[in-house]
Amino acid sequence: MSDRPDIAVIGTGAWGTALAVLYAGLGRRTVLVARDAARAEFLLRTRTNPRLPGVLLPESLMIGDVPPDAAITLLCPPFQHLRETLARLPQGDTPLVLCSKGVERKTGRLGPEITAESAPHRASALLTGPNFAHEIAAGLPAASVLATEDAALRRTLIEALATPKIRLYGSADIIGAALGGAAKNVIAIAAGTVIGAGLGENARAALITRGLAEIARLAMAIGGAAETVAGLAGLGDLILTATGGASRNYRAGLALGRGALEADPDAGVIEGIATAPALLARARDTGCDMPVTGAVCDLLSGRATLADSMARLLRRDLKDETG
Repeated sequence: MSDRPDIAVIGTGAWGTALAVLYAGLGRRTVLVARDAARAEFLLRTRTNPRLPGVLLPESLMIGDVPPDAAITLLCPPFQHLRETLARLPQGDTPLVLCSKGVERKTGRLGPEITAESAPHRASALLTGPNFAHEIAAGLPAASVLATEDAALRRTLIEALATPKIRLYGSADIIGAALGGAAKNVIAIAAGTVIGAGLGENARAALITRGLAEIARLAMAIGGAAETVAGLAGLGDLILTATGGASRNYRAGLALGRGALEADPDAGVIEGIATAPALLARARDTGCDMPVTGAVCDLLSGRATLADSMARLLRRDLKDETG
């Protein structure tokens, strides 16, 4: 039997660990790659990861360095470290599957754009959708999107990564899928904020819906499709992240609405906080109006109070919904 790993998972956060546990548990030769030796040693010694509590790492799951010959490499680092992670990859022709969501702070780039710049000779795709890590690790049913413009690669990766409990849908719109996964974190902060401030379920439903509309506008402006944003990569992911109690972005919004975000020890690793200003800058560069995202940026920066932001949104010019 070949020693070549089926799957290499780079990144030991909750999501990377959940994917590694999933595929190792299915009998796939899987290696989980930690950022440093100390973390790798802890994982090997305890077979647990504090970032995914209550989950035991299977004995079959290897912990080690990035193999140059894995059949598929899943990239799961914190999004703001994606470019750095790509730069450290060994030479090889392993297809890269992006599993992190966000917008790069310094450049406004989405994951597929960063990969095209940093690893232009590697085939790449995007795995995204409404998935909480702890549910995937527990073997609960879910659905996701595997996006790449390469139809043959898309079929190959779907066949390799689909499981009896995870249904994968294909998409050629990798930009729209990446934007949906990144922008939903910002709208989830807005949704949590109105609940945290006691503004009601009506307000949350309105913000989720109008937030989805502005994501679709930006998707079309940068080469994506509105239909993608209406699917699992957009609407599905947004519903989960803007309503689920396990969502860190939603919980950050709750804290923000209650005036307690600065006291939240997880605030520094909330991807929507990093994404919001970069997303707004990208929208402005394209002339795309994103008022909900703008309101979140104003709240996070302290430029406006929640009362001011809500009043500004409600004073916007009256118009048809689809206008």
